[in-house]
Amino acid sequence: MKSVFKLIGLGAIALTTALPAWAEITLTDLKGRTVILADTPDRVLLGFYYEDFIAITGPGGIDKVVAISRTPWAEWRPMQWEAYKAVYPQIDTLPDVGDTESSTFSVEAAIAANPDVALLAGWQFDALGEGIAQLEAAGIPVVVVDYNAQTLEAHLASTRVIGTLMGTEDRAEALAGLYEGMITDTIARVAAAGGAPKKVYVELARRGPAEVGNSYGRGMWAGVIDLVGGLNIAKGRIENWGPLAPEYVLAEQPDVILLAGSEWMNAPEAVRVGFKADAAAAQEKMAAYLTRPGWADLPAAKAGEVHAIYHGGARSLSDFVFARYLGKVLHPEAFADVDPQAELAAYYADWLPIPLDGIFVQKLQ
Repeated sequence: MKSVFKLIGLGAIALTTALPAWAEITLTDLKGRTVILADTPDRVLLGFYYEDFIAITGPGGIDKVVAISRTPWAEWRPMQWEAYKAVYPQIDTLPDVGDTESSTFSVEAAIAANPDVALLAGWQFDALGEGIAQLEAAGIPVVVVDYNAQTLEAHLASTRVIGTLMGTEDRAEALAGLYEGMITDTIARVAAAGGAPKKVYVELARRGPAEVGNSYGRGMWAGVIDLVGGLNIAKGRIENWGPLAPEYVLAEQPDVILLAGSEWMNAPEAVRVGFKADAAAAQEKMAAYLTRPGWADLPAAKAGEVHAIYHGGARSLSDFVFARYLGKVLHPEAFADVDPQAELAAYYADWLPIPLDGIFVQKLQ
């Protein structure tokens, strides 16, 4: 836990106002920047963290979104996109400002949408560089939040920043309290479990067993493994993400294998999990990985500890669920009364306008 959900000393990340909608709003974002707005924005450019924005702003929040970076939602999470489009059909016609990952983000399109504020992820802010100054010169304040940081403080601060920005402080505070409580409980259970740490290997399961996918030395699933007391075999071998040599994985003899899957519609060999995923199809694709040379003899395979996990679950307000799932895999007695699938379903029922419908965690049978 100390290496990932530690308090990172953002210090200045604090909300300096909770004033009525007609009053000036001053806040400090996740880049430590002081941002001042004359009023609660009615027109928002939303770059990322779409579900988190919807959860925090509640009914009517999405109606204030006038432009989006469409690719990270509609193409990275296509079935999630379809689920929200069924409830909010207007998102399909929102102007698309492009994607910083593919260098297609258009400052001109962002300015043309005439937003009162641009709400961006930390990685989008970093990628835009001089584009940030261009937005601000056009009179568009930029507010940065960051759930990718995978620290408790950054999660809480991001949630409160969005709540203060959008005038939904009560929802933000309730969600921050829920998240902090779940992470605190998870840490306590891991500490109580004790015992020698189990080796964990995680692989991005997008292209099937014929091609070795990325593992994670820092961030994403590496952070989750650290939180729940696992021994990540990629740590120290990979700086951020990249493939591990097959010979190294075999030599390390992992006790648990995580296959990170998603809603990749254009990847026929992928372990497909997420919205509308089919359990039988996921089982078939997971089992294919055990046909790799030597994999059937790994401790994880022999013990039945091969799992699929939703790749989008490591950087959101609901990521505590996936940490608790892995915690239960590594420390079954300490998490005996925890039902991660039920916790995720409850989160959707309480905070989001769509039900949980799909496969988000799965053990190979």
